[in-house]
Parts: sequence; C-alpha cells; structure tokens
Amino acid sequence: QLQLVESGGGLVQPGGSLRLSCAASGLSLGADAIGWFRQPPGKAREGVSCISSSGGDTLYADSVKGRFTISRDNAKNTVYLQINSLKPEDTAVYYCAAYRGHSCPGFVPYEYDYWGQGTQVTVSS
Repeated sequence: QLQLVESGGGLVQPGGSLRLSCAASGLSLGADAIGWFRQPPGKAREGVSCISSSGGDTLYADSVKGRFTISRDNAKNTVYLQINSLKPEDTAVYYCAAYRGHSCPGFVPYEYDYWGQGTQVTVSS
C-alpha cells in the first residue's frame, strides 16, 4: 500500500515562498505520475500541478503558472512543489496524490489512486 505524507506548509507573508514535499512509503513512486491539489476554505479541491513518472512532463493550472514549480527525486521517493510569490488566494490545504500510470491524467481528483493527508498553507500579513 502506498502512503503519501505532505510537509512544508505553514504561515507565510504575501510574496513569500514555501517548498512542499510529498514523501512516499510502502511502494516506489518511480512509476507514478504525481499531482498536487489544493482546497481553499469553503471551496472545492482543485489541481495545481502534476509531474510524470520520469519528471519529463509537467502540468500547471493557469492560476499558478510561473509561480509554482514541481519536481521529483525518485531516488528519495519524494515529489516537491516550490511555491513562490505567494498570494492570499493561495491559502489552502495542499494535497499530493499518486496516479498509477506514467503520464499525468490531468486534474480530475477521482483519477488519482492514493492521497496524502494534506498540509496547510496560509498566506497572510
């Protein structure tokens, strides 16, 4: 059974940066595409980024392009999300999810097979 654990969230001022991590245990992430989603307070979960199993292909939501960077280290069984120029509207619980396939399936949550428990990101002055 694959288990995902997110970390790196916190309280940050507008314009600041965070790096979120998604660490896997139980199974290797090496053959899985990994997505990052977020759920703002009172809103639906939305996809923000995805990376293919090799790391060669990435996908970003329009709202985060140019500010978010996804990467992975398969040797460490970890995927990262670098978030720069944070805005108050980025406040959300951020989740990583694994899709048991090589290519990103897009941002439809039910396509993903495993989910972490989430990490809170709060952007406020």
